[in-house]
Amino acid sequence: MKVILKQDVENVGRKGDILNVASGFGRNFLIPRKLALVVTLSNMKMVELERKSLKKKVEVERLSYRDLIQRLNQVTLSFARKAGEKDHIFGSVSATDIKDALDKLGFEIDKKKIALEEPLKRLGNYTIAVKVFHDDKAEIKVAVVKEEEPALASADDKPAAG
Repeated sequence: MKVILKQDVENVGRKGDILNVASGFGRNFLIPRKLALVVTLSNMKMVELERKSLKKKVEVERLSYRDLIQRLNQVTLSFARKAGEKDHIFGSVSATDIKDALDKLGFEIDKKKIALEEPLKRLGNYTIAVKVFHDDKAEIKVAVVKEEEPALASADDKPAAG
């Protein structure tokens, strides 16, 4: 079955793409959710007009995201965590932790756009990709450092009784 995508569909295609999909997928998923149209001559003309206007719009958006990418590329986040032997940290640094730190810096990035396959569980420096716009990505630097333990109070530091 040939369909024209009306919206971006993850792992399928982008808006305006003409795809051959399984009949059941098209009839039962894409078309009822208004994600796609069946290929007809009138639909093709309509999509071609939309594609031209979308192309201009995408270029304008891409330029506006370029500034965000440049600012994100300069970001270095540092997380202090307690660590045991062999630089293994207790707990981890997750995409949520990175998102919260970016929020504090004034960046509003969706957690799903932070390309972190699994949480960071070791001390060290990492480069994490952040999807900003379609295929455009920024790279932020993340440092996981050992948390300084407070010095234990000695018996001399206690106030005298009485």
